[in-house]
Amino acid sequence: MTGEPQPYAAYERLIADLDAAKARYRLIEHAPEGRTEQVSALRGNAVAQAAKCLIVMVKVGKKQSRYVLAVVPGDARLDLQAVKALLGGTYVAFAATEKAEELAGSVTGTVLPFSYDPRLELVADPSLLDQPELFFNAGRLDRSVALNTEDYVRLASPRVAPITSDPAATSDPSVTGGQVVTSR
Repeated sequence: MTGEPQPYAAYERLIADLDAAKARYRLIEHAPEGRTEQVSALRGNAVAQAAKCLIVMVKVGKKQSRYVLAVVPGDARLDLQAVKALLGGTYVAFAATEKAEELAGSVTGTVLPFSYDPRLELVADPSLLDQPELFFNAGRLDRSVALNTEDYVRLASPRVAPITSDPAATSDPSVTGGQVVTSR
């Protein structure tokens, strides 16, 4: 692996997997956008229905790190301390962009809520799964998928754990995901 995502490879793999599994989904074409609020407006979905994907590095020993693809509702804040506790870590931070894009197989703003890399553990917040349909950029900035939530759980098999915090509890933009690798 070169470490650099190949254009649209994640998109092509996702669509092939969804079709093979007979998943219920729709493709939505829109102007190129990777920020949750803006792309949700373009797609016409509630921000809470957007699957925001953040890649986090958790130190679990002096020389061992694990990576987590945290998937939360678009209007929620990722609780880094909850991710750290979930993995029994000693330190947690957002993964460096280069590492995140390598693990995700796509660039910032297009990360899928699926893990295709065995080094990337998928964790979804249960509040996201309350939605009947999830919306996310499909490995590219100009195309999104609206996927039936039951099909998402069946195909992605995420570890489900509470990893969001109360938005009023912090005003630190780094906790919201900001410009960190996200798929919306």
